[in-house]
Amino acid sequence: MRIPKGFAGVSPYLFVADASDYIRFLQDAFGAAELGRSLTPDGRIANAQVQLSGTTLMISEASDGFPPSRSALYLYVDDADATTDRAVQAGAELIMEPSDMPYGDRQSGVRDPAGTIWWISQRLTDEPYF
Repeated sequence: MRIPKGFAGVSPYLFVADASDYIRFLQDAFGAAELGRSLTPDGRIANAQVQLSGTTLMISEASDGFPPSRSALYLYVDDADATTDRAVQAGAELIMEPSDMPYGDRQSGVRDPAGTIWWISQRLTDEPYF
């Protein structure tokens, strides 16, 4: 099986309204890097690849045939509190304050402008998850 560099066997693919603004949010909130994009003849994003914490997200402009999709993503970071603050400043809605969880993560939750929930987690231990 061939998988492009930067992708996993399963890679998140989001359809969002205002894809350019959404990519800017990912850059401002989480430090994402846009790898490239292809456009439709009318200039909308047909497909963009965005690198985030070693994972490539694919993003397309929503349309009648592919309406905006909502999902939840679990993002590991070095500092959950700082990343949560950055996400809120970039336009996310705080849905769960950062707190230490019994499974060894410091975690918060935000909902981004496209409706995607991000569980922002900082691993506090080297112990296995379970």
